[in-house]
Amino acid sequence: MSKIATRDAYGKALVKLGQINDQVVVLDADLSKSTKTYDFGKTFPERFFNMGIAEQNLIGAASGLATAGKIPFASTFAMFATGRAFEVIRNSVAYPKLNVKVCATHAGITVGEDGASHQSIEDIAIMRVIPNMTVLVPADGIETEQMIMEAAKYNGPMYVRLGRSAVPTLFDENYKFEIGKGAVLREGTDATVIACGMMVNEAVIAHEALKSEGINVKVINMSTIKPIDRELIINSAKETKAIVTAEEHSVLGGLGSAVSEVLSEECPVIIKKVGVKDSFGESGTPADLLKKFGLTSDDIVVAVKEAIAKK
Repeated sequence: MSKIATRDAYGKALVKLGQINDQVVVLDADLSKSTKTYDFGKTFPERFFNMGIAEQNLIGAASGLATAGKIPFASTFAMFATGRAFEVIRNSVAYPKLNVKVCATHAGITVGEDGASHQSIEDIAIMRVIPNMTVLVPADGIETEQMIMEAAKYNGPMYVRLGRSAVPTLFDENYKFEIGKGAVLREGTDATVIACGMMVNEAVIAHEALKSEGINVKVINMSTIKPIDRELIINSAKETKAIVTAEEHSVLGGLGSAVSEVLSEECPVIIKKVGVKDSFGESGTPADLLKKFGLTSDDIVVAVKEAIAKK
């Protein structure tokens, strides 16, 4: 199975997008080689702006370009985009509903050896609470490219969460990403696993492991966190009566919370959350960190069995 980091797919998608839409501009905060916006800058130097290590100014400038009719894609690490620039995103992008795409890389604990200071496990929670903000998390490179193309067509504030490490390619050319819609990747009736980002692949692996034990679980790629696919969540809960969420993010405020909010109002069922349990990350290899913080297919298997037992 081929692998590519979603940040790499993002960089390639930007170049492709720049070739077909001359209103697209790209801004970065002195991290273009890491966020992969560097290739866009080489290809379209007149439409690329390095704002330096000044994340608040990065977002402010993107807002100004949006008022002039441009389609700005603003990139830096997720920790800095959603943390340091939060107030500017809230008041200068979302409040006036400007057409700015904040595409942040190096999200989650798979940043690895850079450690807790750079491992953003709060960004989904921070962004989804902002009015007018659309929040997207691609599962692989193919979905990333489609997501960026759709982002350029969509008029409004958007946060796209991208990763550092290479992830397996799950989809082919027949896959179709749609903002606001989840995708059923595996069918099942015993429980439903709703995952986003790199945890989607772990959910698929867990599905196969459980199947070998006679347990059939539905797997959903919920790549739009906001607006979330309420209908799919509710129908899946009614069918399977047990839900497990899986995300490379804190269990507080992210995908698991979003799913719980829907079901507590519409169809209360057992919900188990696989994610970081209210703690900071630490330095280590991505594989070791995923295991330590309980973000593997094995952890999903355990959560599914616990959820089914409580039905």
